[in-house]
Amino acid sequence: MAQLKQAHKLGFGTAPLGNMFRDIPDDEAKQTVEAAWKHGIRYFDTAPFYGAGLSEIRLGEVLSQYNRDDFVLSTKVGRLVLEEKEEKEGLFGYGRKNKVIDDYSGDATLRSLEESMARLQTDRLDYVYVHDISPDFQGDEWLARFDEARTGAFRELERLKKEGVIQDWGLGVNRTEPIEIAMELEEMQPGISLQATRYNLLNHEHALQRLMPNAEAQGMDVVVGAPFGSGVLVGGAHYDYQEAPQEIVDRVDKMKQIAENHQVNLNAAAIQFSAAHPAVAAVIPGATRPQRIQDNLMALNEKIPADFWKELRSEQLVSSHAPLPGLD
Repeated sequence: MAQLKQAHKLGFGTAPLGNMFRDIPDDEAKQTVEAAWKHGIRYFDTAPFYGAGLSEIRLGEVLSQYNRDDFVLSTKVGRLVLEEKEEKEGLFGYGRKNKVIDDYSGDATLRSLEESMARLQTDRLDYVYVHDISPDFQGDEWLARFDEARTGAFRELERLKKEGVIQDWGLGVNRTEPIEIAMELEEMQPGISLQATRYNLLNHEHALQRLMPNAEAQGMDVVVGAPFGSGVLVGGAHYDYQEAPQEIVDRVDKMKQIAENHQVNLNAAAIQFSAAHPAVAAVIPGATRPQRIQDNLMALNEKIPADFWKELRSEQLVSSHAPLPGLD
């Protein structure tokens, strides 16, 4: 965990490089990763699921030219990318056509890591997250999938950690419940986890009740993904990777008005909010355009007046229990 905390507080989440929502030209993807490096980003997160390996391939093409000791790299297990092809739709409909299957067994975990390292053109990984063992992806079967991972992926990753092959492991999920359960296991516990949609300006109440205080108490680092709520906080149309409902759009509009009144950029407020909790080791917004990297760095360092945060609280747009930058 120390290695991640020494890296930049702002990392780069590369799900969009898997052609999430749109067909991104290779040159644009490459330039975006290069921009991240140029501006000092040194933590990169990816997964086989992102475009059926496309994100890992694109990331590896750029990072392979740099000294491996100079950056921190994480990917995920729980899904295997097959040679078999199929038509795609949904989140990664524009990704590679390779079929992707769920498999949280120990053997699949080791195979997944080997294939990820090949796509990433690296000989080692720093952090590994068990991907999407949660209700939003697994439905009523999620507890069974969790148990499969507990007896498979968790044990293999714990072994690799003890052997010094990886720095640490945890879960990479959109919901908080799987991480909370994993933290209660007696035989092995995650030292780091990626929480992708439940600690941002629009959705953080539940995480504040259990996940964040427990993580802080147990010393588990939290990496926050999707600080922009999948885009809706910065002018996008998506929230939680779906079309944003009207109630969310209305909430964002209220925040935007308050931000304008205080001459604050809402993207700065979004990043700084997610980064402010003491349990958070890094925030990893995604990007597919080079300029967004610089925008995010500027947002992290923008001066935000305390009165802005106070008004969000008074309007009940953020929890009274949420640590706020420069205020708590």
